[in-house]
Amino acid sequence: MINKLMLIALVAVGLSSCAQENGAKMEFNKLTFEEQNVILHKGTERPYTGEYVNHKEDGTYTCKQCDAPLYLSGDKFDSNCGWPSFDDEIEGAVKRVPDADGRRTEIVCANCGGHLGHVFEGEGFTDKNTRHCVNSISLNFEPEKKASSDKTEKAIFAGGCFWGVEYYMEKHKGVISATSGYTGGHVKNPSYQDVLSKKSGHIEAVEIEYDPNITSYEEVAKLFFEIHDPTQVDRQGPDIGEQYRSEVFYLNEGQKQTAEKLVNILKDKGYKVATRISKADTFWKAENYHQDYYDNKGSLPYCHGYTKRF
Repeated sequence: MINKLMLIALVAVGLSSCAQENGAKMEFNKLTFEEQNVILHKGTERPYTGEYVNHKEDGTYTCKQCDAPLYLSGDKFDSNCGWPSFDDEIEGAVKRVPDADGRRTEIVCANCGGHLGHVFEGEGFTDKNTRHCVNSISLNFEPEKKASSDKTEKAIFAGGCFWGVEYYMEKHKGVISATSGYTGGHVKNPSYQDVLSKKSGHIEAVEIEYDPNITSYEEVAKLFFEIHDPTQVDRQGPDIGEQYRSEVFYLNEGQKQTAEKLVNILKDKGYKVATRISKADTFWKAENYHQDYYDNKGSLPYCHGYTKRF
């Protein structure tokens, strides 16, 4: 039988983890009148007028309302029907429901329920014999990230739960990758439980790799200060604990000077900045299930959001 002390410990661990998003209200992107007509009221845009009908770029098509990944460019094909066509979807991303007309099958975003279009089978366009006929206005597009040169640079930031920091950093122009992990402690190759126990000394952090020909360390660092609250001490929103503190880990003297400059700018603006600036130590990549957490789950960060501060 679990005694009272063990039960209290289990509850405490659960409350301090990143998974506090359960029960949080999902926030959607604002839609124009035309977008509402299609996505919310199941309308249809006129054929051959959509942005993505003849779109050929490599990348991922996402939901206009909630940003959930829906389709990969490799599954897009030209059906000459007037709307973007796909013969497959990202697993679990699209839900099929009977259409109100009693004949067709409607497709909606499995994450938010937004109307996408209709799915048809047996037409023989591709080997998969399936055509997702989707309204362009229901979609956004995330191009495949490619480095413009062989030279890349790195940066390490900690600003609360690494899921949210990674999510926003990956969307910044010029960022090639954002990896969730642990740093700042004394335990080699720490696990999530090691960090959660607060005995390893490590905190949740994100390692950024970016193309300096597209963006700069200062731009990436500014984004860091604008996607979390740098005034909070040993917490970020509902996540409480030293492992969620705000900290910049500099890799060279230039990064240190830039971080100090940005902190001073914020202080001059009246912010009581709690962000630490420390020399980088070994960065340990977190478990695979922590990587691209929100993109894989098809949801949005619950304790991070953008606030312009510079």
